[in-house]
Amino acid sequence: MIHLGMIEDEPIMLASIGECFEGNRDVEIVLAATSVEDFLANAPEDGKLNTLLLDIMLPGMSGIAGIPRLLDLAPELDIIMLTNSDDSDNIFQALQAGAVGYISKKRINPSIIQDAVYTVHRGGSYMSPSIARKVVAFHNQQNRRPTMDPANRLTPRQLDIVQGLVDNLSYREIGERLNISIETVRDHIKNIYRKLRVNSKMEVVHKKLKGEI
Repeated sequence: MIHLGMIEDEPIMLASIGECFEGNRDVEIVLAATSVEDFLANAPEDGKLNTLLLDIMLPGMSGIAGIPRLLDLAPELDIIMLTNSDDSDNIFQALQAGAVGYISKKRINPSIIQDAVYTVHRGGSYMSPSIARKVVAFHNQQNRRPTMDPANRLTPRQLDIVQGLVDNLSYREIGERLNISIETVRDHIKNIYRKLRVNSKMEVVHKKLKGEI
């Protein structure tokens, strides 16, 4: 069963979309709203909502900005964007935010709306070939990003020493904490500097506090 929500600020369009599913026993329209804010305020708490048609350009919170809020409400929600514009950047941003497809209002008709809803409910995505290609290119680029060489990662002992530096301990105090000699601490410090490509204790601490270590 498809439990459908709709967010569209044009009343005529909202009514037209609803008419596409009249008499359809596979689709239940759970809630229709003209803004993300209204939808969130009136969303059912029974967890049935599983599909949503969402306009990109809305008064108040935009559709793209609303996606994370809507997914917080229903993490398994399949979101299909409705757009008056074929602006690929907006569509791509929506897909990155968690939408699984989009429909251009310029070419919308009942069969397209129904096809999109059924396609995503079956686990597919509904989008043009050009947007699909952009999505694939983005993920390929992400996968090609170089990962850190394991040889350059800090060892558990070196991470302990970094924490000692963050705690503003001297080399001797770090050695006492870890039950190692001060010479061993110095050797580890040299290796930490080399791996992190830094030249001072403050640079190490800064990286740690920024979450880079």
